[in-house]
Amino acid sequence: MIPYKDDNPTRTFPFVTLGLIAINSLIFLYEVLLGPQTQAFIFELGMIPFEVTHGVNLPVSPSLPPYLTLLTSMFLHGGWLHLIGNMLYLWIFGDNVEDALGHFRFLIFYIVCGLIAAGTHIFSSMDSTIPTVGASGSIAGVLGAYFLLYPRAHVYTLIPIFFYMEVLVLPASIVLGFWFLLQIFNGIFSWGVNLGGVAWFAHIGGFIGGYLLMRCYAPKLR
Repeated sequence: MIPYKDDNPTRTFPFVTLGLIAINSLIFLYEVLLGPQTQAFIFELGMIPFEVTHGVNLPVSPSLPPYLTLLTSMFLHGGWLHLIGNMLYLWIFGDNVEDALGHFRFLIFYIVCGLIAAGTHIFSSMDSTIPTVGASGSIAGVLGAYFLLYPRAHVYTLIPIFFYMEVLVLPASIVLGFWFLLQIFNGIFSWGVNLGGVAWFAHIGGFIGGYLLMRCYAPKLR
């Protein structure tokens, strides 16, 4: 299922959500313009679990301190579909979470969820030398917060049926719950596999982290 919008109005303008979308998009365009040097750029700024767990730089990324890549990797993407998918989810669900938290707190929440997601991925692949990039972990935290705050919000979703796309309006709890279960299913079968692809455990850690952080803060909102 592919969500493309929700029916959940906000009271404030989502400055931070739009700013994050713009920053991620501009950095990706810079990656594209680098041409043959894109791979070196990703290895340098991407988060490599081996570097973080051992506290050393590999020859492919000699300059940036490993712990700093926990932050820089959140703003890189591996391709157009990676970027578009992440930004779509951030656009649909980020504005409401930003509205609930406030602009500055939402930015801090977004970064903390990204760090939690990175830590979860590192735990699942401590000796991996493959760079991890993308805003997926932070956005997973946003999804976890949305799941807690707005479980009954209407989400318009595309359901592929053979050669057709059916539009269904589903509760956010169904859409996000299905997304989370999919991450767990794929994460179980990818455990300990040192291959490139989707960092499933980053998604799982980000979602749980966002849910728990928002659960702690939700009473203040009420």
